[in-house]
Amino acid sequence: MSREYLKKAPKTSSTDAGDVRATVQGILDEIEAGGEEAARKYAKQFDRYDGNIVLTDDEIAAAADQVSQKLKDDIRFAHDNVRRFAEAQMETLINVETEIVPGLVAGQKSIPVRAAGCYVPGGRYSHVASAIMTVTTAKVAGCEHISVCSPPRPEVGINPAIVYTAHICGADSILALGGVQGVAAMAFGLFGQPESDILVGPGNQFVAEAKRILFGRVGIDMFAGPTDSLILADATADADIVAADLVGQAEHGYNSPVWLVTDNRPLAEKVLELVPQHIESLPDVNRDNATAAWRDYGEVILCGDREQMAATSDEYAPEHLTVQAQDLGWWLDRLKCYGSLFLGEETTVAFGDKASGPNHVLPTSGAARYTGGLSVHKYMKIVTWQRATREGAKPIAEATARISRLEGMEGHARTADIRLKKYFPNEAFDLTGSV
Repeated sequence: MSREYLKKAPKTSSTDAGDVRATVQGILDEIEAGGEEAARKYAKQFDRYDGNIVLTDDEIAAAADQVSQKLKDDIRFAHDNVRRFAEAQMETLINVETEIVPGLVAGQKSIPVRAAGCYVPGGRYSHVASAIMTVTTAKVAGCEHISVCSPPRPEVGINPAIVYTAHICGADSILALGGVQGVAAMAFGLFGQPESDILVGPGNQFVAEAKRILFGRVGIDMFAGPTDSLILADATADADIVAADLVGQAEHGYNSPVWLVTDNRPLAEKVLELVPQHIESLPDVNRDNATAAWRDYGEVILCGDREQMAATSDEYAPEHLTVQAQDLGWWLDRLKCYGSLFLGEETTVAFGDKASGPNHVLPTSGAARYTGGLSVHKYMKIVTWQRATREGAKPIAEATARISRLEGMEGHARTADIRLKKYFPNEAFDLTGSV
């Protein structure tokens, strides 16, 4: 059967994407030209904050004193899980050395970037978990300096829990700057920070656009859009849990898509009935976000069988993908396009968002077709090297000279010629390039 939309979204994640590029470019240009003074101006304008920018040791300690011991324990638990998973990922990065041909040895090695800039949102929600995810992985990767920027609140500063989290996860500097000015400060090396080699972390459309503009000049984790989630469920799924999981992700923002793909009509109809009830029970701000997200971006798709369900999921390439269905091993082997996969009712996206270990900075808007999420690998440069004996260089030089001349690159060819002449003065070589 063809796919049937029991609920079709009237909008997509790009529908409300305003043209913010000119605004962001102007702010970046002004901050690059005006330096710290310009950054402070925008902090006062947008964050309504004119306090200290770089937190002192005393300010960090004072923030820690405001965090309850129970929350500290939870933060450390999540940090330990993320650290252990990142350390396991590091073990997959091994230096390689191999003899390509006799006498020519080549290899690769992994080198961490020197300075990482981590953006931690702190506006509508205080994203403690984002500090854990970004800073911990940078620390495990071996970055020499880790800067953190997070939006301060007027007359208050950064949320104390974010400060505490960034500090225990390994931040070298914590800056009370949000938005474009925070991204710019890390990229341009303001307030005593080294220029960041990579910028990571989620943020609003202005933060995302600033990272997009700066990409190439610095590395970034990925181009980020609104968070999205898809659930694959069959007749064995619990409709109430499916509905709760959809709503739990819809509360991220008014434009956060959530999708249910199933081969069971009764389940789909029950979820359609339950989602509004779950939304209605949320606190006001969360309810407003979830209402708009479900109304404008939510979808329920009925498929003929599990293969069609899997194909639909791969087409959507969701950031978060949950499977609540039988035969989890089949789904793990079959599914190809997702940021992070949650297999079975016993795990859920919120676990990954907050505390379970794998990173929650993930590809959105279909980018999971070609990339994964943030990991220690994002902070690493995989570089190559080679060395050769003179005998090992001989066939390489001959091939290089001929290929270079075929391409019309005489200068390249001569760098091979001169070595052959020096190393093998009594030998003749055919170094002309021809088709």
